[in-house]
Amino acid sequence: MQTRGTITSSNPVSCDRLRRVNFRHVNFNGVIKTGNIVVLDSVAEQVEGIFSELFKQRFPIHKAVVIEHYQGNDEASMVDNNTSDFNGRSITGGASWSKHAYGVAIDINPLQNPYISYPEEGSANILPPSSSKFFVNRNNNRPNKKQRVGMAENVIDVFARHGFIIWGGDWDTPIDYQHFEVGSYNFIHKLINQSPDSARQMFNQYVNHYNDCISKHIQKDYASKRTICINEVRQ
Repeated sequence: MQTRGTITSSNPVSCDRLRRVNFRHVNFNGVIKTGNIVVLDSVAEQVEGIFSELFKQRFPIHKAVVIEHYQGNDEASMVDNNTSDFNGRSITGGASWSKHAYGVAIDINPLQNPYISYPEEGSANILPPSSSKFFVNRNNNRPNKKQRVGMAENVIDVFARHGFIIWGGDWDTPIDYQHFEVGSYNFIHKLINQSPDSARQMFNQYVNHYNDCISKHIQKDYASKRTICINEVRQ
């Protein structure tokens, strides 16, 4: 079975460039909880903005604890329906660093938003496995079916407005519904090679560029605007 990787002995970002973000959220029972994730320092302010908006919208998050709680085991975190960011691991099935290892990728509600890979033609590997019965079908307007909450499709714009413009649900293979990330590796390397203040300014300019682009295309539907603006600002 293809795995999602575990924590590694080194990391492309020094520990002093990582920040813990604490935030309030509601769980699936409507109870207010405190969550925390670890992110790259230059994106921390915008990540605070993401979770502040999700809380205002009462978008439910099952739980959010740092990946050390699972000894860096990403699959264990997914099985526990844990929302997370930093994990010093390689990309799935590869040797290069995942964007999680830079603290610039967020996985949200893995149970409601599974990771689906295709190791062989005609087969599918669904993580966490319990998602397969209830969340592979992403249509949320179905006859005689209740609306499902906590699904990533409902908050794509929230993440994008704060710089996490890439959504894994847009990919062909794998399809990673839980996953949101910052643009290119080239841009990420620019952020980590700048001083924290300069990197934060650079990231905020990137965010403003995207939002200005969205505002400019007032005649287009949101999906079209999003496609245009991601292509325009992705570095």
